[in-house]
Amino acid sequence: MPFWQTNSSNGNGNGSSSSSSSSSMGNNNVYQQQSQSSQLGERSTVTSTNSLFSMARSLLPTRRRLRLDPPNKLYFPYEPGKQVRSAIDIKNTSKSHVAFKFQTTAPKSCYMRPPEGILAPGESLIATVFKFVEPPENNEKPIEKKSRVKFKIMSLKVKGETDYVPELFDEQKDLVSVEQILLVVFLDPERTCPALEKLRRQLAEAEAALESRKKPQEDTGPRIVGEGLVIDEWKERRERYLAKQHVEGVGPT
Repeated sequence: MPFWQTNSSNGNGNGSSSSSSSSSMGNNNVYQQQSQSSQLGERSTVTSTNSLFSMARSLLPTRRRLRLDPPNKLYFPYEPGKQVRSAIDIKNTSKSHVAFKFQTTAPKSCYMRPPEGILAPGESLIATVFKFVEPPENNEKPIEKKSRVKFKIMSLKVKGETDYVPELFDEQKDLVSVEQILLVVFLDPERTCPALEKLRRQLAEAEAALESRKKPQEDTGPRIVGEGLVIDEWKERRERYLAKQHVEGVGPT
């Protein structure tokens, strides 16, 4: 009887232990499920937040970093069978350094100079655009000739004193802004108009700036004399000082 009670008590103890173990395992499973659900909920919240941020950002108007002149067109003199030029003034109106880049739908017949670059705050330049003009078809009048060629100017905010590299825009695609899509407009070179006069002034300024960049810069570094002897102002003063000391040293006592 005591053994039975002992066995019975042992049996009850095992049952209690098994029940406690089952309860513990059940609680662990519930906790794990709740933890996984919580993590999934946090991930979905982050994903939805990012999606909402991207959507809101896409709805906001593009903030212009560059001021273009002309603002949305490129004027070319209409000279069929020739390569003609247009010009556009690009100015950085932001408080940061800005990289810019040209793109065109006709890279074989058009190119830009410069095609890309970096402008400091307030800095500007005049870019020259070259285009080959196809002869008209079907007795089309020159001024009625329309071009499907388009140009796009993109911008990217960069850190100061950054050197431009071609990979710059590819590495930061999400931060690139399209400044403007430029349409091609032909002008009659025989008829004077404000747009044609302005184009000629801009082209002249662009050529003058290009010539100034070609000139060798004045050397403001140390002067080189003799056979590679470098003499600068500091060394000249030092040599005069040593000469004076030598004269004083060998003078009459």
